[in-house]
Amino acid sequence: MAAFDPWDPAFLADPYPAYDELRAKGRVHYYEPTNQWLVPRHADVSALLRERRLGRTYQHRFSHEDFGRTAPPAEHEPFHTLNDHGMLDLEPPDHTRIRRLVSKAFTPRTVEQLKPYVQNLARELAGRLVDAGGGDLLTDVAEPLPVAVIAEMLGIPESDRGPLRPWSADICGMYELNPPEDVAARAVQASVEFSDYLRELIAERRKNPGDDLISGLIAAHDEGDRLTEQEMISTCVLLLNAGHEATVNATVNGWYALFRNPEQLAALRADHSLVPRAVEELMRYDTPLQLFERWVLDDIEIDGTTIPRGAEIAMLFGSANHDPAVFSAPERLDLTRTDNPHISFSAGIHYCIGAPLARIELTASMTALLETAPTLTLTEEPRRKPNFVIRGLEGLRVQVS
Repeated sequence: MAAFDPWDPAFLADPYPAYDELRAKGRVHYYEPTNQWLVPRHADVSALLRERRLGRTYQHRFSHEDFGRTAPPAEHEPFHTLNDHGMLDLEPPDHTRIRRLVSKAFTPRTVEQLKPYVQNLARELAGRLVDAGGGDLLTDVAEPLPVAVIAEMLGIPESDRGPLRPWSADICGMYELNPPEDVAARAVQASVEFSDYLRELIAERRKNPGDDLISGLIAAHDEGDRLTEQEMISTCVLLLNAGHEATVNATVNGWYALFRNPEQLAALRADHSLVPRAVEELMRYDTPLQLFERWVLDDIEIDGTTIPRGAEIAMLFGSANHDPAVFSAPERLDLTRTDNPHISFSAGIHYCIGAPLARIELTASMTALLETAPTLTLTEEPRRKPNFVIRGLEGLRVQVS
């Protein structure tokens, strides 16, 4: 367990050797610093994502006291109100109801209709990077694309989009392990500001509906059920946060991996038809979401170890995506890999509803950069963000020679 240290810069730079040790030592490990049970193997993670004895919340069945947990501090309430009404942190029947209603507005047809917008924006951003001779792939391409796309979907005016990324980054700070109080304070402030903004926007859309996703969420109904205002607010924030955090980090993690594997990058430049497979392989190779937590609602046994009700299980997506029992030579980046059951988008009832959109964005971004900037090179070694759960870079400086 000494190798697993989510606050150690060396571990954050490359956690995969530590995962190898965890998988070799067993199927489940208690980790005292976070009071969690770590699950590193693909078969177990995949099964537990579908296990109904686990839940993203326990409050549909237990009070904090009954579950042996302490209620969050009162000063964190705005964050938890926002977070706890989103479908990612709910269980049936509320999860089922909200996902069904959101699916009525967030349809495959809606996503497919965005493809020309996504592709044009990706080409525009890549063109600007080329015109400038290079820049920061994170801030110049990776961030603007998904933020603009989800804002376009929601119907957020361009003039209002500036705070979206900072709000999202501050809120997502709370998903790290044992976040310090200053991180929590920023998350609370962002939760208040983002919620207030969306409350006004929803009120405007009620009076003047359009063809945007917020108008669709207002109109969505099923057998008399509708989304409450708080559920709409939480859904919009979830779609923004999940819809671009993963895409941003998958983009920069992916390109950094390509720069470190020049023979794979050369193969991709020679054959752009590899892009769809490359997107899947890069999400497996350096997983944007490294860990996904679930509460134990009823005692569960893993490999002879009973994990009691009230415990928390941490499923290590990054480790599962490097399990040699499932992936041949998992430490090797292979853009021709065909058998690739990675779990970067989760599984079960919490499978990412935005996965089709993320794939469109990642494919468009990579294709635009390959076509527009075929000589893109890395100019300096990037710094890793000091985060473990959401894995990304501080920046990725490149040049077009």
